[in-house]
Order: sequence, then structure tokens, then C-alpha cells
Amino acid sequence: MPDLIAKSPLAGQAPLTCAGTTLAEAAVGPITSIAPYPGRKPQVGAILAPLGLSFPEPNSLVAQGETRLLWTGRDMAFLIGAEAPAALADHAALTDQTDGWAILSLSGPMAEAALMRPVPLDLRLSAFPIGRTTRAPLNHMQAIITRRGAQDFDLMVFRSMARTAWSELAEALEVLEARAKAS
Repeated sequence: MPDLIAKSPLAGQAPLTCAGTTLAEAAVGPITSIAPYPGRKPQVGAILAPLGLSFPEPNSLVAQGETRLLWTGRDMAFLIGAEAPAALADHAALTDQTDGWAILSLSGPMAEAALMRPVPLDLRLSAFPIGRTTRAPLNHMQAIITRRGAQDFDLMVFRSMARTAWSELAEALEVLEARAKAS
């Protein structure tokens, strides 16, 4: 049997910086989907409390250090950066999502403008504040978009779409950089 080598979705892809904005693959550790059973959100919240987390409200994120729990849909959240407590299995459906997703970070002064080219949402800070997360199309792909800072976004896409998402965002950054140089 051959030895398999685990690789990240964008293995070998160096970060790209255009117009002071950097696109890079984020390394985050385990990703676990948590879907509380009907009526069990209070128990899920009690189990998450020692981690400094609570089940997030729609379109939001709860974070404690590098561990975060982000809303991903109706009665579902992704625990990112920490193993799910074993006791959660009694109160929620848990699914390991670690190898199914790629996370890209987009940071810098042109992050917002670059992201608004392929995403049909108002991502200005006034409309999409820090800590906000949503599911939205990134051109033809579905993405989970989270604002981590005034000029910082995380984008989660299916692993199979990682290189396409990278290409879409790199093109947006290159166009913005060329426009800035021309003016």
C-alpha cells in the first residue's frame, strides 16, 4: 500500500501581495460541524462554556483566542481550531469537516474592494462589521465569509474549489493594483 502524504488544499501556493493586500492560505487546525439536536442548544452551550464559547447567533462568530465557533447555517456552526468536547456527541450531530474545506485569508487596505468584486454583498465595515459571518456566492462557488478585522477576512470554500477561489481573488487584487498604478 502506498504511503499517502496529507497536503493542504493550496499546498505550494505562496501568499500573494498586491496593493499592500495579502491573499494567503490560513492554517487553522480541526474543523467540526456542530448541529444541536432539537431542544438541546442549552446543553451544547453549557458544554462549550469552559472553552469560552457559546453557540453563535445567525451571521455571527464567537471566538476565544484562535478557537472560534462560527455560524454556518440554520442550527449549525463550525468549531475551528480546537477538538470538539466528547460530551457534545450526546447533544449534537458532530461531523469532522477538516479535510473538506480550504480557508483563505485576505488582509490589507484593498481586501474589502477585492472581495466585493466577486461577492454580491455590501462588505463595507458599516454593513458587515467585525465578527460578522455569512454564506454567500463567490462568483459561482459557495463561500463562508467572515470579517476578522477592519481589513481582514477569512473565506471558507470547499476544498475542491480552493484553487478557483484563489484565482478569482488574485485576479481581483491584480486589477485593483493595476488601476491604482494607472491613476
